[in-house]
Amino acid sequence: MARRLLQGVFVLWAAYTLSFLILFTLPGDAATVAAAGGGDASTVDPKLVEQLRHEYGLDQPLWLQYLHALGKALRGDFGSNPQTGQPALHEVTQVLPNTLGLAAAALVLAVVVGFLLAVASTFPRAAWLRQALGALPPLGAAVPVFWIGLLLLQWFSFHLRWFPSLGDEGFRSLVLPAVTLAVPTGAYIAQLLSRSLRLTLGRPYIEQVRAKGAGEARVHFAHALRNAVLPTLTMVGVLIGNLLAGTVVTETVFSRTGVGRLVVQAVGDRDLPVVQVVVVFAALVFVVSSLAVDLVYPLIDRRIVLGRAAATA
Repeated sequence: MARRLLQGVFVLWAAYTLSFLILFTLPGDAATVAAAGGGDASTVDPKLVEQLRHEYGLDQPLWLQYLHALGKALRGDFGSNPQTGQPALHEVTQVLPNTLGLAAAALVLAVVVGFLLAVASTFPRAAWLRQALGALPPLGAAVPVFWIGLLLLQWFSFHLRWFPSLGDEGFRSLVLPAVTLAVPTGAYIAQLLSRSLRLTLGRPYIEQVRAKGAGEARVHFAHALRNAVLPTLTMVGVLIGNLLAGTVVTETVFSRTGVGRLVVQAVGDRDLPVVQVVVVFAALVFVVSSLAVDLVYPLIDRRIVLGRAAATA
């Protein structure tokens, strides 16, 4: 566990450092954007830009800027938004609940649909039905998120008028964004789980269970699914990361207030502090989810505990 904690610390440091370097290479900087005030940057007074660069510390060498920013970040101070003067951490935490609510709803929906589709694609006796259901996950994973969102808006908001098209007020405004975000994630879960289920159902111990007279439902849910779910559980960190990344597109399409839209605006404004808070938060979610999987693994498969005990004996 200590090794995984050290790896988690390294991931957080790498995420912070890479985001710093990538944003530094983008043309323009926060001083130019602030001096332009949302207007044309080519008409900005160069003296004003230099003054702001000095105030923001952008006239210092890159390595000195990095060490200064990293030292403050370790104390929980990621700096302030040069446009508003508000602390970057405060701006992110203000909109974070909206994004977490959307991501949580999408994750629950994706897990339920993914599991049901994976079981449905391996359960029927008819080969044509298994093939038809098995073709749905690759299709869902291949469709762009923005296209799914626009399609749902067209049918369920503009045509049927069942759900609002914009905003983030109430449960009804959450439905379409959550479905949009859940489709590719649910498809990915269904792909992994159905492939693992097919492999598990072909193993000798499953044939022994069938030979003892167990029904297909018992074979699936009491024996095969418990072992087949392990590869999917391993990818939970990636799945959550995909959900957080998908909020950038989803919140833009549905005009929702959240971290996704905040990042888009921050990148345009060269707002390094806000972007770094979001990047570090996403990396932290990945690290925590990976550690949680390590703790849950032995509860699902006791062979992992026995294997560790034998290795230390």
